[in-house]
Amino acid sequence: MNTLRSRGFRITPQREMIIEAIAHQGDHINAEEVFTLVQQHTRSVNIATVYRTLDLLVEQGLASRIDLGEGRVMYATSQHGPHIHLVCRQCGCIIDADQEILSSIKNKLKRDYQFAADLQHISILGLCNSCQNK
Repeated sequence: MNTLRSRGFRITPQREMIIEAIAHQGDHINAEEVFTLVQQHTRSVNIATVYRTLDLLVEQGLASRIDLGEGRVMYATSQHGPHIHLVCRQCGCIIDADQEILSSIKNKLKRDYQFAADLQHISILGLCNSCQNK
């Protein structure tokens, strides 16, 4: 919250509750789950406020947004650290992969395209081993 305040953003009670909800989750959380957690404390927050606040946190680099396919969008604080999700498009299972896998891609993008890729939190869609064998 101090980071947002130092960047000139107001910390309203609603924003504070949303930030607390995502920060104390410890893992990924979707906007509807944030909304449900905040609604336990107050009814003065609507889902649009949750989405706007989550968008602000992502824009300011304080949280990351990950699209897990089929409309499943999750958020995590930047303290959650870099990671890759392998998402099965058939059964929906999610496998965490080693971030080091992407280092060669990141280096190649920088070298060949002068592009600094943000590969801190990504998802890759495909088929898990079980679904491949069906």
